[in-house]
Amino acid sequence: MSSNSHDTPPFFKRGLPPSARLTIYLAMSFALLVTDLRMHYLEPLRQGVAILTYPLQIAATTPAEFVSNASNYFSGLISLQRENARLKAQQLKVSSQILLNEQLRQENENLRGLLQMQAQIKIKSTAAEILFAARDPFSRKVVLDKGSAQSIEPGAPVVDPQGVIGQVTRVYPLHSEVTLLSDKDQAIPVMVERSGLRAVMFGTGNGLMELRYLAANADVRPGDRILTSGLDGVYVAGLPVATILKVGRDSAESFARILCRPIGTVERTGAVLVLAQASVRPAMPSTATEAAEDSRRSSSGRVRKPANAATSASAPVARNTNASNPPASSASGNASERRAR
Repeated sequence: MSSNSHDTPPFFKRGLPPSARLTIYLAMSFALLVTDLRMHYLEPLRQGVAILTYPLQIAATTPAEFVSNASNYFSGLISLQRENARLKAQQLKVSSQILLNEQLRQENENLRGLLQMQAQIKIKSTAAEILFAARDPFSRKVVLDKGSAQSIEPGAPVVDPQGVIGQVTRVYPLHSEVTLLSDKDQAIPVMVERSGLRAVMFGTGNGLMELRYLAANADVRPGDRILTSGLDGVYVAGLPVATILKVGRDSAESFARILCRPIGTVERTGAVLVLAQASVRPAMPSTATEAAEDSRRSSSGRVRKPANAATSASAPVARNTNASNPPASSASGNASERRAR
């Protein structure tokens, strides 16, 4: 009885020492590793464990990736903003240079055109610059930076590299006023370059011009260029004036309605030439020709040639000595009527 009461309880037995157990576990692990290395029997188990632990891996790496991505995003955003600001400043600088170069190019082209126009016209001219458009809503006028101090005279034609733009109508000491051809009070004698027809062109007041007093069947068509005829002694003959835009023909009317667009680009032009008035004017009909015309008109209505040149040449003397003949004013009126025709 006494021996049994002093025995150690079973759950207090220690078994193998820890070093022995460690040795056994290491041997078993080494054996499993060698066996798996040769036979690969743990591969399915490894794949199954990887599948089961993949969500845990994703959940574990998500915070770190979020922090890294957020840091990269904000750092990239700051660098992009800085780059954008730098590029905008560079673009503004380049744009200003491009605008300046374009302005200089247009100004050089305009000046070259004026030099070519001056060489073609071969008459005295003065270069001027358009300051601004006149503040008159009922007329089309511009103001130049040259006046009477620079020998600018009223009535002088004004041209740009493309053609005629108007005429000086008012002169001040340091500036002058130019009325454009499209003004409703302006008129200029012209001719159609293709057909040689002569007519008078009037401004319409709305930026266009109208070619008047041409028959409804006149040989004109859209696209024809209109030049100055030089009959008024103000504009040099052959200067471009306008291009025919539209031709309206109505059999019920005697004249065609012809609208034209001015060739001169005063809205985009800064420099112009103020020309001297044309010195060569059309020759007035001689007195002998007027007397012969009067004698033909006094006949039965048919146009006849005079008997000989001597009679025609002596007609002015006879008209001065014979009181029954019509006065000189009548002959001048007839000559004016012929010029109008």
